[in-house]
Amino acid sequence: MKIVEEIKKPIQQEMEFFEEKFKDSMISKVPLLNRITYYIVRRKGKQMRPMFVFLVAKMVSDGGFDERTYRGASVVELIHTATLVHDDIVDDSNRRRGFFSINALWKNKIAVLVGDYLLSKGLLLSIDNEDFDLLKLISIAVREMSEGELLQIEKARKLDITEDVYYEIIRQKTATLIAACCGIGAASVGANQDTIQQMRKFGQYIGMAFQIKDDLFDYSEEKIGKPTGIDIKEQKMTLPLIYTLNNCSKKEKAWLINSIKKHNKDKKRVREVITFVKQSGGIEYTIKKMTDYKTKALAILDNYQDSDYKSSLIKMIDYVVERKI
Repeated sequence: MKIVEEIKKPIQQEMEFFEEKFKDSMISKVPLLNRITYYIVRRKGKQMRPMFVFLVAKMVSDGGFDERTYRGASVVELIHTATLVHDDIVDDSNRRRGFFSINALWKNKIAVLVGDYLLSKGLLLSIDNEDFDLLKLISIAVREMSEGELLQIEKARKLDITEDVYYEIIRQKTATLIAACCGIGAASVGANQDTIQQMRKFGQYIGMAFQIKDDLFDYSEEKIGKPTGIDIKEQKMTLPLIYTLNNCSKKEKAWLINSIKKHNKDKKRVREVITFVKQSGGIEYTIKKMTDYKTKALAILDNYQDSDYKSSLIKMIDYVVERKI
């Protein structure tokens, strides 16, 4: 967490103001809803997405800032939280960041309604303040996240994901929201369209690197937040596996597909798959691809003057690819 505190340093005050504004943005006349949203605020994560909004806004405007940026960060966090609440229902997950999920404590029906409520609060925050440009950026992200999830479900049934389809899935599922954060940060301070699109690209590259790093955790020896081999058990097609499937013999490919489809709950077989992927160069290839996205993100920052905000964004990129969880 020390590195996250370092990244946050130039926007520490803004993040503290944001927490209050975010709490206020969730208030309802329904006591049950207020109990649940209070629980959500208490178990907040690292808040990387609002950090992206603030750091980009400050970098592209030489430190300028106003209420629109706070609203942009609140919209991002409201809609991101709504998608997490709904994801836990879809995944039938009882835990989120070490806490019980909303559906575990209040059941699916209430969790669906809470997700809908947060989504509508995010939309109304933009509409009431006529932040239509910010609303468009976040709405594109929500549409793409849904498409990415559905594309992944469709492809997982056949296990026929090509590398190009994989990149499209992670671009939509993960990278599009970080792209929206960076685009909203730039748009909130009145940046021109070129800068907004450049910042969206920057966020997209970081998001791609972030998801590829997540794929590598499935093959890690270290103790992390999720058990090793969980993606294989869930028949998720990750980059190390896709690379291995595309670069092994027909017989090995048949064994791999059979293992994932029919023996994905067998711990010994899952370990054998992990070993085979490692021996086939799947990990080295994946690290190279992750580093390529990191390099592309850093290249975009070269266009901006040095500042504490730019330095924090560089640290953020390093954190994404070097994190242990």
